Amino acid sequence: MAEPDQHQARPLGIVILAAGKGTRMRSERAKVLHHLAGQPLLTRVIQTSQRLHPSRLVVVVGHQAAAVQAACQADGVVFALQKEQRGTGDAVRAAQAPLVGFRGDVLIVSGDVPLLTTQTLARFVADHRAHQATLSVLTARPADPAQYGRVMRRADGQVVRIVEARDASARERGVREINTGIYCVAADFLFSALDRLQPTNAQGEYYLTDIVAAAVRAGLPTRAVPAPNCHEVEGVNSRQELARMETTRQEQLRRQWMDAGVTFEDAQTVYLSEEATIGPDTVVGPNTHIKGKTAIGSHCRIDGNAYIENCTIGDNVRIYFSVVLSDSQLGDDSSAGPFSHMRGGAVLAPQAEIGNFVEVKKSTIGERTKAKHLAYIGDAEIGREANIGAGTITCNYDGFRKHRTRIGDRVQVGSDTTLVAPLTVHDDAYIATATTVRQDVPAGALVFNRRQEEIREGWTAAKRDKERNKKVD
Repeated sequence: MAEPDQHQARPLGIVILAAGKGTRMRSERAKVLHHLAGQPLLTRVIQTSQRLHPSRLVVVVGHQAAAVQAACQADGVVFALQKEQRGTGDAVRAAQAPLVGFRGDVLIVSGDVPLLTTQTLARFVADHRAHQATLSVLTARPADPAQYGRVMRRADGQVVRIVEARDASARERGVREINTGIYCVAADFLFSALDRLQPTNAQGEYYLTDIVAAAVRAGLPTRAVPAPNCHEVEGVNSRQELARMETTRQEQLRRQWMDAGVTFEDAQTVYLSEEATIGPDTVVGPNTHIKGKTAIGSHCRIDGNAYIENCTIGDNVRIYFSVVLSDSQLGDDSSAGPFSHMRGGAVLAPQAEIGNFVEVKKSTIGERTKAKHLAYIGDAEIGREANIGAGTITCNYDGFRKHRTRIGDRVQVGSDTTLVAPLTVHDDAYIATATTVRQDVPAGALVFNRRQEEIREGWTAAKRDKERNKKVD
């Protein structure tokens, strides 16, 4: 048996740079906290990096460090603080303490490159190790390289240094190959090279790019590896770039789910969250937003114009036109809409139905129970096979605190019913139309309010005469 390649077996550490402010975003919020497909930019980079199973993963924070750390916490991630933003070299140097004693390769990634894939990083690391390089840099050839550092090569193609755009000469700016800011570097060389950096540049900063020339001068094996897709390694530096990247990511997500068996009737009008999942043979209509950690089962039908966020939706669910669902659950074979609203932990059990202009908040609606028209169900528990008539309201708030309504199995609630909580209506009770219920209803009972109708003949004509006389006066 052949001996294992010690270079290939080296441990991998990852450093993600997320300390910058991002001044061109024109925002009070740190750049890496801006969202793409519903997630902070940095969160996606962390998730991409974690799939490489690094032995250490360090995120360098600086501007709004506490907010960045709070929003992007993840298992196995260590945060390091760059107290002053003095350049990328200084940022990587801030990660030195969590990497003390580390002997392996350090992959350096920017926190604002959210379209970067694990596959590209894995190939980059594999190339670095296959060539037993001390330092490798990932490069690209974008259509407009103006703002990026240029990769300088010798005639034989060997990389010799990287020149930042603001420090480059006219001839150097004519080079189209750019530095993506992604490196793989042997740890023992990395931190010794960082210690020797000097801020001798237009910005007075410590450039990470200077370690490339340092490796070349030391005669160490150095590589510049072209990225397979230049769009994948683009960073976000402005609102316009973020918008273009959102368009790209939404197209990727739609293709991903169509390849998995989902139908989008008008794909360009559907918005998808990074964390959302959709089962096969589900059909999604136009102008639908599927956001947050939404999980939609198979064989569902969403008519369109729907807003769905952080919901769990079973199989064979029908969601009619113009429904708003948030933080709710819909069981198998249930239905909602049109113009329904579920929120705040609402639960629709299997085969339950809510319909036109029904709002459900923090309530459970049991199996095969129906509330088809014009109802508000808040802070309630409704059993199986009940029917909630049009105009029913659970009065859950007394001006000081919320109270719950409990409705049993097979209860029939007539139209225009007011249920004043706290209240329990037991199984098989019948509530007559236009009833206000203020006390518990026993099982199998009928509850109604006595109301005497009065008819006053000729009242309308008399009223009109009276009003006409007022105008004459």
